[in-house]
Amino acid sequence: MGNALVLVDVDGVLNPRDRPHRGFKRHRCSPNGVTFKLWLNRAHGPLLSDLAAAAGAELAWASYWCDSANEWIAPRVGLPALPFVPIPRFPGPETGRTLGAWKARHVAAYAGARPFVWFEDEPDATECVAAEAGVGPHLLVAVDPVRGLTEAHLALAAAWLAEHGA
Repeated sequence: MGNALVLVDVDGVLNPRDRPHRGFKRHRCSPNGVTFKLWLNRAHGPLLSDLAAAAGAELAWASYWCDSANEWIAPRVGLPALPFVPIPRFPGPETGRTLGAWKARHVAAYAGARPFVWFEDEPDATECVAAEAGVGPHLLVAVDPVRGLTEAHLALAAAWLAEHGA
């Protein structure tokens, strides 16, 4: 089955929509020449690394940032370069899929039968990933995109990973 995965989205998870609480710092990031202003917390990287290490899991990006997260996000939150789920640009609702369903399709293909925890803010991603064929045991940790990732989310993921032998 392989090692468990800890998958992390960027926007809405590491980069909350509203001005967050203490510990966050504003950053300008310009992947592909497009500038974004992000709120990032340097403590998130070590917390995520510790979670993955304790579970013997592989930490990876599950975000439209794909490999750009390694250049623009990882160093600002204290992470090394990570593997990433290759999520192509969302073609739009004309496909009959929501954004959460589109991402879920690619996450399920990447994870296969491996157990995984996914920190995600898309509201329908849970049911969408569960509907994908061949997906392994998983926990989608629903993150409020206004607040972003919290210690409660990390504790929930740690408990699930421990319970599932990861």
